[in-house]
Amino acid sequence: MTKYDGPIYDAHAHLVSDDLERYPRTKPFKEGDAETSFFGPGTVGRPGGMHGPDPVNEKPTAEQMHDWMAEQNVVGMAAVQKGLIYGTDNSYIVDAADLYPGEMRAIIIVDPQAPETPQMIRDYAERGIIGIRFFGVGVKDRKAWLTNDAAMEAWTTADELGLIVDIEAPAHGSYELAPVIEAMADRLPKLRIALDHVFLPDVTQPHFGIDERFDGFAQRDNITYKFTSLNMDFIREKGIAPHEVLRRVVDFYGADKVMWGSDIGTSSGTYAEMIERAHEAAQLLTDEEKRHFFHDAGRRVMLG
Repeated sequence: MTKYDGPIYDAHAHLVSDDLERYPRTKPFKEGDAETSFFGPGTVGRPGGMHGPDPVNEKPTAEQMHDWMAEQNVVGMAAVQKGLIYGTDNSYIVDAADLYPGEMRAIIIVDPQAPETPQMIRDYAERGIIGIRFFGVGVKDRKAWLTNDAAMEAWTTADELGLIVDIEAPAHGSYELAPVIEAMADRLPKLRIALDHVFLPDVTQPHFGIDERFDGFAQRDNITYKFTSLNMDFIREKGIAPHEVLRRVVDFYGADKVMWGSDIGTSSGTYAEMIERAHEAAQLLTDEEKRHFFHDAGRRVMLG
């Protein structure tokens, strides 16, 4: 296996403060939310990870990530708000990214139904965020949550400001939500839409669940995909080789639209281990495809 040895861009990393007084961990979601998802307790477990045998669960501060990035030749990172710890209180993720603006840029979580959301987006855009994230854990009707009048204002505000819309993959119903995402991509053709964890197809199905149901995604250039440590964990638990799934993802969507994300702060393992696993998953990619996967696609999508 020839490893990619160039600079790396991490499109999906979570940061968590160790200052509990200044940045309280509000835990807005029930502890069982992740356990009752289709991952099962062996793969996701409690919010924040805790999966796999003898797991190491790092919840890094910005300072820790800065050091790890230097050690692993990671030159840039999308700092994604940790919803299961902070909800829509984005104070820490924005402050954290401000510490290292040349290498970290924040993606905040917003509630598309909250009246304060459009102004929140504008205020944080002035501080240099690169995107907003719709994190629908616990939302029963995600179609309405993402498409009613209140939600449309959040979408259009992000589009107006040139921000990414990052969408958390649903534990159930990714196929049903596909037409909603496609419609938004058509309505806002200049808007960059990033789907976390390749939108969690059912990898036990033929073609690893990446089939004609996602043709609409593949046909739209403004929809892109993060292949993360969470994907690799779930794939592993199903007895499937991650490198075979990544090969299918790249073939189906195109190498320039698939980017690596560590999912540090949620998925288990050290940062170095996550990068090593990414190299193993990329073993069937060509050198050019590896360059897109590890760096070019993420940097282009996240930074525009």
